Amino acid sequence: MTAPLLVPRVFRFDDVDAFRSSIRDLDVDFTPLARKISAEQIILSLPGCELNYTQSFPRIVDAQLARHTTAVGFTMDDGVPMRFNGVERDRAVIVLGGGGAFYTSVEQTPRQYVSAMFTPEIVDRGWPQPGLHFSIHEISQRAQDRLREVVRQILLVTSQQTDDAQFATGASIREMLLAAIDGAFAEIVPAKWATRANTTRQFKVFNDARAILAGDVAHPIYSGELARQIGVSVRTLHDAIQRYRGVSLHRYLRLRRLWLVRQQLLAGAHSVKACALAYGFWHLSDFSRSYRSQFGEAPSETLAASRRPGAVRAETAAGSYES
Repeated sequence: MTAPLLVPRVFRFDDVDAFRSSIRDLDVDFTPLARKISAEQIILSLPGCELNYTQSFPRIVDAQLARHTTAVGFTMDDGVPMRFNGVERDRAVIVLGGGGAFYTSVEQTPRQYVSAMFTPEIVDRGWPQPGLHFSIHEISQRAQDRLREVVRQILLVTSQQTDDAQFATGASIREMLLAAIDGAFAEIVPAKWATRANTTRQFKVFNDARAILAGDVAHPIYSGELARQIGVSVRTLHDAIQRYRGVSLHRYLRLRRLWLVRQQLLAGAHSVKACALAYGFWHLSDFSRSYRSQFGEAPSETLAASRRPGAVRAETAAGSYES
């Protein structure tokens, strides 16, 4: 009997408020850095693997991998480098995450990249040992070109009703992808920058700060108190935030709080004033100016739109869904 044809699922978004990650096994939270977006995610399900192609938009991302999963990622284009786990270098590199691993990225411009999510975890192919956070490795240009070409071939064959498609099986495609990843890890280029990038000391400072801030983003944050809670100097704290976020602690918090206010307004909050105050914006005229600058409309307009008959209220940006 002929195996069922593999067909990618395609998700497109032109509204940042409606964007949701369609990648399973990855808990994604983000803060947008652009008013308008043109995003796309293509998901191809294979036996024990999901191949995800993402056309992204400017944003700050925090993501944690599910348990019992291995993730491998690489870019599909060349452009302004993403800041991935504090490193602005994404050409001829491959990233690797094991179950429960975390990463953060800052994407200043739209980019294209691929992630392959393997469940259960990959344990027998001689890949680098995964750690607390995703690791990043420099590879040869030949290996990167091969990875990109394999993904293009896979998406072409599975998305078009070609003669080749009837012979493609999930197992054979997965094996071709694994072979290309094996080849990339076999061609790791020793590099001092990668060694520094994969150390965990500064990452732990950042991650501890992120965990504290996640539960207290609505209140004023003072650097000295935050540094004391983590057990480091204020300078060490600022250096860690700057490295992984690409902006100062206070600028990031302001962006984050504005986004959270918007999510509440889109969900039909009681009032703009109550919502702004709940997230620490006590100077309301300053809040309104910042909100308009970030989202291109007044907060009252956002709230009014959410209350119109038939309006679809935005859901949280973190999460996934099935087509």
